[in-house]
Amino acid sequence: MPNWGGGAKCGACEKTVYHAEEIQCNGRSFHKSCFLCMACRKALDSTTVAAHESEIYCKTCYGRKYGPKGVGFGQGAGCLSTDTGDHLGLNLQQQGSPKPARPSTPTNASKFAKKIVDVDKCPRCGKSVYAAEKIMGGGKPWHKTCFRCAICGKSLESTNVTDKDGELYCKVCYAKNFGPKGIGFGGLTQVEKKE
Repeated sequence: MPNWGGGAKCGACEKTVYHAEEIQCNGRSFHKSCFLCMACRKALDSTTVAAHESEIYCKTCYGRKYGPKGVGFGQGAGCLSTDTGDHLGLNLQQQGSPKPARPSTPTNASKFAKKIVDVDKCPRCGKSVYAAEKIMGGGKPWHKTCFRCAICGKSLESTNVTDKDGELYCKVCYAKNFGPKGIGFGGLTQVEKKE
């Protein structure tokens, strides 16, 4: 049927869009007042719109609905989100895992501290290693202050660390104690005589 005396149909409200009020996105026309995120209803413009087939979203809602899922995805740096995705028709919880129950009464610090069990332990001192002080070596987490050679006590870095049987050594001590022996190896300059 011919389109007499009007413009294209709005992708959101299906009413006629006249040229003076038209915004085009993904080959479709919208009224300026209808150019809203389909999930959160935030006003969009050319820099904030993300289109998916016939749907338009703000970049945040688009990322939550169609982006990668899991911890650390779809959020700003350092954010902990309590967004469940209900307004997007999503279930952001892992499949098969129940939603965590919210306590009906406030918890005190001692009860909260008892619930933390997944804190790594330092192999050298046996104390908890938190993310701010963690250095990985030999596949294990270490405190920065414990990340030292087991023999000479020298502070280690990723460029001079070696590990053997769960213990850390500097390259010099490792070569002297566990490397090949003889001329040119392990710091020896002459052949040792056996008596």
